[in-house]
Amino acid sequence: MTQSEPLTYNDRYELQHLIARGGMAEVFLARDLLLARPVAVKVLFPEFAGDPNFVARFRREAQAAANLAHPNVVGVYDWGQEGATYYIVMEYVDGKSLSDILRSEGTPPPDAAAGIAADVAAALGFAHRNGVVHRDIKPGNIMITGTGHVKVADFGIARAIAGGTEENLTRTGSVMGTATYFSPEQAQGHPVDPRSDLYSLGVVMYEMATGQAPFSGDSPVAIAYKHVQERPVPPRLVNPAVPEPYEAITLKLLAKQPDDRYASAEDLRADLRRFMRGQRVSATAPARVTTRVPAAGPTTAPAPGDTAVLAPAGATTYTDTPAGPRRTGWFIAVLLVLLLVLAGLLFAFARTLGIIGGTDKVVVPSVVGDNIYLAVDTLTKAELDYDPAREASSTVEKGTVIRQDPAPGVEVEEGTKVNIVLSSGPLAPETKPLPDVKGLPEQVARDQLGQAGFQLVNIRQQEDPFVPEGSVVRQNPQPGPHPVDTPIELVVSSGPPTATSAPTTDEPATTDPPVTDPPVTDPPPTDPPATEPSTTQSAPTSTP
Repeated sequence: MTQSEPLTYNDRYELQHLIARGGMAEVFLARDLLLARPVAVKVLFPEFAGDPNFVARFRREAQAAANLAHPNVVGVYDWGQEGATYYIVMEYVDGKSLSDILRSEGTPPPDAAAGIAADVAAALGFAHRNGVVHRDIKPGNIMITGTGHVKVADFGIARAIAGGTEENLTRTGSVMGTATYFSPEQAQGHPVDPRSDLYSLGVVMYEMATGQAPFSGDSPVAIAYKHVQERPVPPRLVNPAVPEPYEAITLKLLAKQPDDRYASAEDLRADLRRFMRGQRVSATAPARVTTRVPAAGPTTAPAPGDTAVLAPAGATTYTDTPAGPRRTGWFIAVLLVLLLVLAGLLFAFARTLGIIGGTDKVVVPSVVGDNIYLAVDTLTKAELDYDPAREASSTVEKGTVIRQDPAPGVEVEEGTKVNIVLSSGPLAPETKPLPDVKGLPEQVARDQLGQAGFQLVNIRQQEDPFVPEGSVVRQNPQPGPHPVDTPIELVVSSGPPTATSAPTTDEPATTDPPVTDPPVTDPPPTDPPATEPSTTQSAPTSTP
């Protein structure tokens, strides 16, 4: 295969360009050459392809998702292996992800947000009835077509509910999914059921209503902790335009205990449809709050009889403010909390000065040159936290640690976060649309290709009776998105074939001689014909 030819898997799926990147694979727009249709091909990262556990998880994705034929589920068509590369062929959805829409267009109206959530609930209900939990519901996995049709993508972290004897595809100390959308039980590494997907959908509904996730933090571990320990600020206190029934549905989904959520995706969808029709929903609306009080942390205690929402440290606690003498009790409670905070700050300051003993010290180990799994294992055993980032590198293998901070050998406190930078492999070339230059004069075609960013142009001449001399007969590759370093071949017409062109044979060319009168020559000697004896005799010669 030459450099200009696109990569093709199984002699059928022709990769065109990258359209998405996830935690374990890249997704390419491709063309199914057999059925002549666009498809999406998910290709497992090379650093995972050699891991039997990840390969098993990748295969399981295809097997589980291939059974989910539903209008709101992105279909899986095929899967296979090409050398050491594993891939899955999926339905190509011509549209945008919900995360792209939220980022570019902002939050949708409440009815539209409820409609999206209802369609996702329909997909989840179908998957749950077939024994599959998605485990990674998030805006990036919710696709919306140009006509508004909703499809749930990437059941790649799904696992069959009924497969109780299956091997554990998680790694020690890690869980599958995305921290911002974890359920509390998922964040703790506990077994999950369909209600875990409903919690994640509640996070998505919260984000569609307020423009932000209910919990954020400096690391996935910090966010996961908040999912387990803290209560979200009610959406209406972030965005007063959120309808009370929408808020009630969202907060019911975000209940810490699975039993306090909807029993099924079908129950959720029914409540969402009631909301969209203006009917009363089954979810209980939270107590209406009117006053905002600066909170010192999650230990804020409300006065007797008050309604309070447990808030994260440094955030804002929202409480009802009763009238009359009860304000005095409320004031004393807040004052006590502020005193506790002051005592905590003094304790931290004293520990910094060495007056009070701090946590144990540990020496930062070196993880530079290790792959991500070995690095995480080393840091975890050293009682250190970690925060990974990625950076393109043409010299360091993908998935390997390029550098770390703090440096190896530095003494730090237990729990200190070590920033590690992982190689994401060589920087992919920029992709741009390749213009159609067929029929254009050669120089015009060159100029258009150059303006589009394509500089590697090769010209080949070819006789053509139908295309004017000097114009482009055809181009390779065809128009469409291509990396700018793709070599472009232009076949340029040299005009129609000439009539006197020499025949292409292995014998030298010959021509018939011109027709002329034959020259007069003596006939060749032959035997004399038999004749009668001559009666004429020659005179004898005599000699003197």
